[in-house]
Amino acid sequence: MNQTETLAAPDTDTLPDGQADIAAIKAYESKAYRYYVLAILTVVYAFNFIDRQLLVILQEPIKAELGFSDTQLGLLTGFAFVVFYVICGIPIARWADRANRRSIIATALAAWSVMTALSGMAQNYTQMVLARIGVGIGEAGGSPPSHSMISDMFPPNKRATALAIYGSGVYLGILAGYVIGAWLSESLGWRATFLVVGLPGVLLAILVRLTIKEPPRGFSQGVAAADGPPMSSIKEVLFVLWSRPTFRHLCFAAGAQGFVGYGLSNWMPSYYLRTFDISLPELGTWLGLVTGFAGIVGALLGGYLVDRLGERDLRWRLWLPALALCLSLPVIFAALSSQNIYASLLLYGLPIALIAVYVGPVLATTHNLVGMRMRALSSAILFLIINMIGLGLGPLVVGFLSDQLAPHAGDGALRLAILTVVSVGTVWSCIHYVLAARTLSEDLSNAPD
Repeated sequence: MNQTETLAAPDTDTLPDGQADIAAIKAYESKAYRYYVLAILTVVYAFNFIDRQLLVILQEPIKAELGFSDTQLGLLTGFAFVVFYVICGIPIARWADRANRRSIIATALAAWSVMTALSGMAQNYTQMVLARIGVGIGEAGGSPPSHSMISDMFPPNKRATALAIYGSGVYLGILAGYVIGAWLSESLGWRATFLVVGLPGVLLAILVRLTIKEPPRGFSQGVAAADGPPMSSIKEVLFVLWSRPTFRHLCFAAGAQGFVGYGLSNWMPSYYLRTFDISLPELGTWLGLVTGFAGIVGALLGGYLVDRLGERDLRWRLWLPALALCLSLPVIFAALSSQNIYASLLLYGLPIALIAVYVGPVLATTHNLVGMRMRALSSAILFLIINMIGLGLGPLVVGFLSDQLAPHAGDGALRLAILTVVSVGTVWSCIHYVLAARTLSEDLSNAPD
């Protein structure tokens, strides 16, 4: 493709007044502009995870100063955040299916960045919980509108790759959050670190608002939104999704995978600090580089392979994440069994890459099961289930098990808790991926316009 290659776009002469912005159509006809928007949205998503992982890498100094238990830390990094994240995600996604998605993203980014900065002012557990709730409410407005925009920018046969590129923002954010958070905390303390990391997001929000145009709905499929179906109600979207066995199993598959991923990643910094003699800056650098690069490679490779393998057999869209997750389990055991921290860190990178494979396939499959005006809401519903199971329960269950096992297992309690969660979650996830693949072809053929 050359720089000026265009997607099939609606004929602007046939569009009714007010249905499409001609300037936006012309902008999105440019391949360069589409990828610029994708890059900016990916950076926004990275900021989302910088703000999340900042708390993860700072858990131990926060625990030392404020005296939190592992269960309380699990609630902070998981459940306290995710409840409001997913509850607010539905109405925001509904709003995004009818309103300007660019503006929603910019507003949400500014909000969660300010609340991240305020996290550094917490004097007790209640104040920290309230700050993280604020971060969760803000971040609820980030992903569903972005997913919807990307699906309007890229056609179905390139959608998994585009969404995988966007999904790599998770690992860019983890890399930056670990490295920046650890080094700033060493020199400035954990409180100032929240402030310094949070405020740049406000500047990025301004850039989003000023440089990104709202893409016309239906652009990637060569139709105008006005020519497609009218706005569906939440009830109608839920009916379409839940009537598809593929989606039901996909939710639980991805949720269980999140249970593994968040349970693992949210506690590995604490595991290493408690098990090995390593400074926080050194650990943050290692974890950031290993997790960030491995996750980016896994997410991008997953999207690429699924777009290629899916042309031969659609079921590969779901087989591939299941296979990758199964392969990750023995490597996690090896990483947590190693007596050498550097060997453990290098081993840890492989399961991160394998777990990340699911990002593009799961999102693309969900969007392909629904109509153009259902995409933001379908993403929100998918992420509600993924985050309630994965982010809500993964860190919490690990923290709870660690506290319960501590009297018997001593210093090995956290390790046993992590291994228990990843083992149960992997089996649970793979079963649902296989079941989802069995009905995929039929459900895609019955997808609405």
